[in-house]
Amino acid sequence: MSIGLAIDRDGAVLTLTINRPERRNALDNATYAALTEQLARASADASVSAVILTGAGEHFTAGNDLRDFQAERGAGDSAAMSFLRALTTTEVPVIAAVEGYAVGIGVTLLQHCDFVHIGEGATLRLPFVALGLCPEGASSLLLPRLAGARRAAEWLLQGKAFGARQALEAGLATSVTPAGHALAAARATAADLAAQPPTALRLTKAMLRRPDHEAIQATLDYEAEQFRARLATEEAQAAFARFFKK
Repeated sequence: MSIGLAIDRDGAVLTLTINRPERRNALDNATYAALTEQLARASADASVSAVILTGAGEHFTAGNDLRDFQAERGAGDSAAMSFLRALTTTEVPVIAAVEGYAVGIGVTLLQHCDFVHIGEGATLRLPFVALGLCPEGASSLLLPRLAGARRAAEWLLQGKAFGARQALEAGLATSVTPAGHALAAARATAADLAAQPPTALRLTKAMLRRPDHEAIQATLDYEAEQFRARLATEEAQAAFARFFKK
């Protein structure tokens, strides 16, 4: 057990459970750091064939803990950015199991998972603009490719919430399961991956990711620069104040 993260290893499958249910699994700096460390360890361990990423309780994650957005930031990558870089470069297939709320980075990280199983009734939302911010996680590049320009505009510019079926239609999800069964679907996928020759499995993932690698990293950098600048604006701080007042 790590801060904000439950870690379970079963054979070739590593399960990482965001474990802050009292805050709908909102991600703080400590949890990001723990996730980053575990992804690095999985990549370095040839005996790991799959990583499952899920949330404790009823929700996947409510996104970044907004209290961290109000703290001063040092130079270099934020904890969230380090996690995103680790996710985009991990050599191991990553499977997301999504139930309940998936908000902000809880949606953008799905673009970098190899398989995404979403339970019926889940609610996904990208409220960056409403918070005075801008997209992150390379979503300004990847979401229009997956969902199309019109759907990406609804989700990013208007911040419209969407459900599991819409995510599936847009190519963001691998499958829609009955509510409460996303983790079971993820485990079935992981078991199938664990039965594959491990070196061939990792090589094939690398091949699938190779054509877009440079564009994704460049977009991550650009978005992070803009995101950091937006955090310091009166517009964003006013939006955070309204959120906490609620």
